[in-house]
Amino acid sequence: MHGPIKRWGWFALGWVMVALGFIGALLPIMPTTIFLILAAGCFSHSSPRFERWLLDHRWFGPPIRRWRASGAIPRNAKIVAIVSMAGGYGVMLLTAKPAWWIALVVAGGLLASAAYVATRPDH
Repeated sequence: MHGPIKRWGWFALGWVMVALGFIGALLPIMPTTIFLILAAGCFSHSSPRFERWLLDHRWFGPPIRRWRASGAIPRNAKIVAIVSMAGGYGVMLLTAKPAWWIALVVAGGLLASAAYVATRPDH
């Protein structure tokens, strides 16, 4: 009984990730690729058919396959990601005016994220 329930959970989570990825494709403030990478991972546990659909997708397949092969992030995507992180942090500082310690924690998380993105292979 555990097997089918677990499989359906992965399947449902995969479709949630696909939905978030497609929303991200339409909204510039939300990422796309990470959600589709996660969706492919979910489908790898639940539906080889939908995993293959994502991997073979004309637009979304190549970045998912690049990530799986080498953890690669194209240079232009790195630049967009890091600039977006910095911009989002600036907007947060100007609009939310967080306490200094919150701003510091968020800055630390963003710096760690930016360092991770920057150190991935380009191809």
